[in-house]
Amino acid sequence: MEKINYYLKSLDIISSLEEKGEKPTLLLHACCAPCATYPLLFLIKYFQVTIYFNNSNIYPKEEHDKRLGELKKFLNDFMNKEKAQVQLVVTNYDYDKFKECLKPFASELEGGARCYVCFEKRLRDGFTYADKNNFDFFTTALTISSHKNAQVLNKIGANIEKNYKKTKYFYSDFKKKMGINIAREMRDSYGLYQQDYCGCEYSIYPKKHK
Repeated sequence: MEKINYYLKSLDIISSLEEKGEKPTLLLHACCAPCATYPLLFLIKYFQVTIYFNNSNIYPKEEHDKRLGELKKFLNDFMNKEKAQVQLVVTNYDYDKFKECLKPFASELEGGARCYVCFEKRLRDGFTYADKNNFDFFTTALTISSHKNAQVLNKIGANIEKNYKKTKYFYSDFKKKMGINIAREMRDSYGLYQQDYCGCEYSIYPKKHK
């Protein structure tokens, strides 16, 4: 199956907005500070951005709270440096409930069906929040990661969009055009904590669940 260039699709959306002279609202799902870096820098030029931290997949709670704390610190420093205003929405943490969706796929390799379920759930929750609160666009920072498949993520977003009337999905592949390099440079310059696993317990202890 032919791959779609989602970076170019993002530029098409931006070009359309610039022609109309618009700067719409956008809800950005982010899983951690390092992944939020370049996507946020890219998006604030064209959107009024609110970050949505909806990550009950992260295990244990101490790790979830550490990533959230690091994101808050980054946002404060980022806004001071870039003279930008970025809001933050944080949802309730409930790993036990989230895990029920993942358990049937416990033995899957990282990047397989279990991850698809995780992506779909978090993006659907985010899209629901965005539409309910009248955001013009919704997207996720996950496409910045070299470990995440932008083809999969964007197809999930496009499919979810069909169920909503107001909010549109913003296609992205933030790692393209040196995005991933800029993200790493920003991570280092802001002194951000970089976790060494994705989130759920299956990504920490893969051998245990085979």
